[in-house]
Amino acid sequence: MSKFKKKKDGELPAVSTASLPDIVFMLLFFFMTVTVMKDSTIKVENVLPNATEIKKLEKKDRVIYIFVGKPTKEYENVYGTESKIQLNDKFADVKAVGDYILAERAKKSEELQNVLTTALKVDKNANMGLISDIKQELRKVNALKVNYTTYEGDAFNNLQ
Repeated sequence: MSKFKKKKDGELPAVSTASLPDIVFMLLFFFMTVTVMKDSTIKVENVLPNATEIKKLEKKDRVIYIFVGKPTKEYENVYGTESKIQLNDKFADVKAVGDYILAERAKKSEELQNVLTTALKVDKNANMGLISDIKQELRKVNALKVNYTTYEGDAFNNLQ
């Protein structure tokens, strides 16, 4: 006679749900830490131009954004229809660009301060003189890495 007997009914044991709350909370914490919140509300019209030679910025934490365009309909009464500069959630003058870049640079960690890129999100109908003035201010504060944000497409479509 054998010491061990096989079960002949073959029932599967019930699935334990004891670890289910742990898994749910682990997923919750993962998505809470990975989710990025929107930084600012765009208050200027921002129809970006097309370009053929584009490259995607890899690390978004190394980018400082400057928006340029004419104010949206709700801000037209206060600020007019000329192109304006938006820094974070506020309209600003050209002279404020340098101080803004220095303040944003100071917020970053020390190893990122030398590799920051300034991304200009400029409406395709914006005045080029304003962009030139912004670039002069960026040179004054030694922010020489400048990126123009565009859409991929035929550059000749910008002439329309």
